[in-house]
Amino acid sequence: MLRRTLIAAALLLSTPVLAADKPTDTRPVRVILVGDSTLTDKSGYGKGFCAQFRPEVVCVNAARGGRSSKSYRVEGLWDKIIAQLNDGTASKTYVLIQFGHNDGSSKPERHTNIETEFGPNMRGYVLDVKKAGAVPVLVTPLTQRHFRGGKLQNDLLPWAQVTRLIARTTDTTLIDLYAEGQAKVQAMGAVESLSLAGQPVPQNVRDAAPTGTTVPAKFTDASQGQGTAQAFDYTHLGPKGSDYFGQMVVDLWVKADPKVKALVK
Repeated sequence: MLRRTLIAAALLLSTPVLAADKPTDTRPVRVILVGDSTLTDKSGYGKGFCAQFRPEVVCVNAARGGRSSKSYRVEGLWDKIIAQLNDGTASKTYVLIQFGHNDGSSKPERHTNIETEFGPNMRGYVLDVKKAGAVPVLVTPLTQRHFRGGKLQNDLLPWAQVTRLIARTTDTTLIDLYAEGQAKVQAMGAVESLSLAGQPVPQNVRDAAPTGTTVPAKFTDASQGQGTAQAFDYTHLGPKGSDYFGQMVVDLWVKADPKVKALVK
């Protein structure tokens, strides 16, 4: 009897208590968007992107209009992201980083040299995220929707190419939104692509689209002047465009990293 009792006690002591050893981490997974206006809720795909995730996933849109890979850091916005990564509130954080639209700007506070600045800037973002224990994901720029003779223009290809290079050399997941967007918008054509716009399409733009060549918008309404928040352009997105490209980004991400599928509705 005593021998059986001692054997049972020994077995009990040798059995690992998994629940006690490894308590479940109840903190949520967090996804942060970093970039320019083409990612914001107001004029980009941010809202459509965040809508794809399960309720328990925290989706933070930290994109800001008019920012480049330089100005986002210079203005202190990146410091706020790093602070979030170190706040301990998430079990895992992904940071999606997309720049390029404003890096070619003539404004000195935005402009970066694509060879000597843009690449190092993107690499710096990746290394900072990894150092903070989070997961960086690089995204190539959202395509613009300019057509010439039925062919979609390839205006942002240089920035997409550099982003691809940085992803490859840093072993970072890449969402090639530019390549996919170029293919899909080309298939749509100039007329259908107008439905993705963020603002009402001026009549002269509608008239030109069937020719396969887009034209600068002419505004007859004084409230919709060039350079105002209300102006139509071939870059920014309305609700349909946000949903379309937001879904595209998530689909491409899942394809590049199948583990992300568990976060999606």
